[in-house]
Amino acid sequence: MEKIFEDKVALVTGASFGIGRAAAIAFAKRGAKVVLLDWMEDYETFNAIKELGGEVVFYACDISKSSEVEATHVKAIEHFGRLDYAYNNAGIEGVTAKTQDYTEENWDKVINVNLKGVFLCMKYQIPQMLKNGKGVIVNCASIAGVVGFEGLPAYVASKHGIIGLTKTAALENARTGIRVNVVCPGVIKTPMISRSIGDNKEAIKQYEQLEPLGRLGDPEEVAEAVIWLCSDQSSFITGHSMMVDGGWTAK
Repeated sequence: MEKIFEDKVALVTGASFGIGRAAAIAFAKRGAKVVLLDWMEDYETFNAIKELGGEVVFYACDISKSSEVEATHVKAIEHFGRLDYAYNNAGIEGVTAKTQDYTEENWDKVINVNLKGVFLCMKYQIPQMLKNGKGVIVNCASIAGVVGFEGLPAYVASKHGIIGLTKTAALENARTGIRVNVVCPGVIKTPMISRSIGDNKEAIKQYEQLEPLGRLGDPEEVAEAVIWLCSDQSSFITGHSMMVDGGWTAK
């Protein structure tokens, strides 16, 4: 595999599982030094990159807390000396309930992780990239960023917010050398979807029927979209929302 990110540094949040893990490994395979952030101290992604011969560090971080985001980004820069790419992937779905039954506590938790977390990460990523005169940020929204889903008011609101935040940051940095885009995954085989439907074969079948391509997506398919958006092949793309959804939002 071509080492298109050799001597570059990529940071991935929510890197311990699912799409985050797939993206971190994809960066490493292309030569990047990788910074892993996650609130859980899980070293499976770390070990996988080490086995590839890659350079990697892991920092535990609650991205909803400014002090932790700042501290881990400072550590990353001290360790590797620079930051070239960031994939802000971390997110939670929250409890399922109708809007009128949704608790304020759950609303705050989801918004703080999903939307505030992306804001905080970009707040500390952009200044580092400005020092390089170049960089790429990819945020993770969802198909829930462009359509509604019953019972997930905070999740849907946060993902819509990420798309708006991405567009704003993209315009603010359009002439600084920093590009900012967002991926919007559909139903992907991750721990999040497993928490929702588990091994319920009927539920899996229903999701597959809703997907125009007739199957669930793999984390690696989203990771490849992230890699492409970070590569020079997408050099004229910023402020873009890329659907990686099997055609879900084309309906």
